[in-house]
Amino acid sequence: MTSTASSMDTRQDQAPQEQRPSWQQRLRRFGYTAAAGSDVRDRLVPPYVRPSPRMWQFLGVSRPLAERITRWSGWGGPLLVTLLAGVLRFWNLGSPKAVIFDETYYAKDAWALVHRGFEVSWDKNANDLVLKLGDQVQIPTDAAYVVHPPVGKYVIGLGELMFGFNPFGWRFMTALLGTLAVLMLCRIGRRIFRSTFLGCLAGTLMAVDGLAFVMARTSLLDGVLMFFVLAAFGCLVIDRDRARAKLAAALPADPDGRVRPDAHIGDTLPLGWRPWRWLAGLMLGLAIGTKWNGLYFLVAFGLMTVLWDVGARKVAGASRPYAAVVKHDLGLAFLATVPVAIVTYLASWTGWILSPTDGTGGYYRNWATADGRSSDWSWLFPDWWLSLWHYEHQVYEFHVGLSSPHTYQSNPWSWIVDGRPVSYFYESPLPGKDGCPVDAGEKCAREVLAIGTPLLWWVAAFAVLYVLWRWFFRRDWRAGAIACGVAAGYLPWFLYQERTIFFFYAIVFLPFLCLAVAMFLGAIIGPPRAGDTRRVAGATGAGVLVLLIAWNFIYFWPIYTGTAIPIDQWRSRMWLDTWV
Repeated sequence: MTSTASSMDTRQDQAPQEQRPSWQQRLRRFGYTAAAGSDVRDRLVPPYVRPSPRMWQFLGVSRPLAERITRWSGWGGPLLVTLLAGVLRFWNLGSPKAVIFDETYYAKDAWALVHRGFEVSWDKNANDLVLKLGDQVQIPTDAAYVVHPPVGKYVIGLGELMFGFNPFGWRFMTALLGTLAVLMLCRIGRRIFRSTFLGCLAGTLMAVDGLAFVMARTSLLDGVLMFFVLAAFGCLVIDRDRARAKLAAALPADPDGRVRPDAHIGDTLPLGWRPWRWLAGLMLGLAIGTKWNGLYFLVAFGLMTVLWDVGARKVAGASRPYAAVVKHDLGLAFLATVPVAIVTYLASWTGWILSPTDGTGGYYRNWATADGRSSDWSWLFPDWWLSLWHYEHQVYEFHVGLSSPHTYQSNPWSWIVDGRPVSYFYESPLPGKDGCPVDAGEKCAREVLAIGTPLLWWVAAFAVLYVLWRWFFRRDWRAGAIACGVAAGYLPWFLYQERTIFFFYAIVFLPFLCLAVAMFLGAIIGPPRAGDTRRVAGATGAGVLVLLIAWNFIYFWPIYTGTAIPIDQWRSRMWLDTWV
């Protein structure tokens, strides 16, 4: 399909030419362009890009068949990309048959949560017992001090309940959510770019990213966090379209049928309760209930959706769009996100709250009854609230003070260029053992390395710069939305550079990097109105880049999956010294 980011230069939220302040005039030298005059309806809700008839003619497809393909491609394309992602992620999911990296915490915590309602303290040799006995292993009774909320572990526990306490069981839900995240990204990309092609391209890039692949095949919390964050973003994008469509439907049309701005409607039209925004609040609450850095997305997405409302009312003709948003939208926007997220977070602790307070329940569950009634105001709060508040404070102290060195810790400056990946699993089998070829000559290497597909991440570094330029100089809301997702997931870690942090935390903003690369490739291809020579050259360049990224993923496949390869082949894949 022929559609690009440049094909819909939707600078919908700008003031008309004659109202633009002088600074925007000066930005022309850097590539700023004014919004073209158009029907306000199309500026509020731009139409989806339709494939060029020239493409169908070139492929020899009849017009009726082309219409049918176009009609079904909105779901058909994303589902095909999702099928690819699912096959990759679920293939041989139980391998390595081992407790790898932090699965030693989350797999066992999940099993305890779904059976006891709180995490317990396991013996040092518990991993061997789990691999040997599976569901028959005895769950300890002593509560354990853990530093992450329970939602992600409940998610992992669902897979264990369905498929047993084994590697496939504790990886099933992360693989499922990792696959569904690809589907969501295809549909989100399609909606913001108004292009099925670019949406599917973003999803395909995520399907063949090494970090997304490894995280989907490992029972860690960050992949679950990424899913809920992406779901919240998708809900807000749908809400944006629904709100703008309501404004467009209320605006008057002139005798020629063209919808025109109306100050009264822009300033006064109520946009209602907006259920997709409430659903976004639920998803953000689940994200925070998985890991606390979901809080940054609550703040960033909350500001983003309010600014979207300002832009929508401005395009609709509001004379005072900020005042209109404060009066008609801000209160409900707050209620739909912050309180909903807080209630969702508290509800996720239900198992801990309902556990006994006699010392046999969750960690610190008895704190209020034993030590927590010293304050004059403590009688105002129930025991569970005081105990949970104390627990959360202790967890906060742990997080801000975490500085224990780790072999694979990394500084966030290196993340965007794949500087320091994390080895989840490594073995050196002898020839003829565990898949090592008999004629290997020396030991093989079996590794699961959490590293992004290098070419994709290196292109993404440039794509982020392009997105920032397009947002600042072209006032493109899509670039701003992508930049917001990257910033919320990436920038906060620069505040904790002395902490022990890891590259795989970057999984949470990976979908937004894929959207940035898709937008960048769309610009390389060029707009449909460009000449055939320009389009062919652009499509060739973008196509070659995508094929190289796919080849890069295939090349690194052995070290994503723990496949035994001769040690020389393993060394050939260690492109940087920091990868070892």
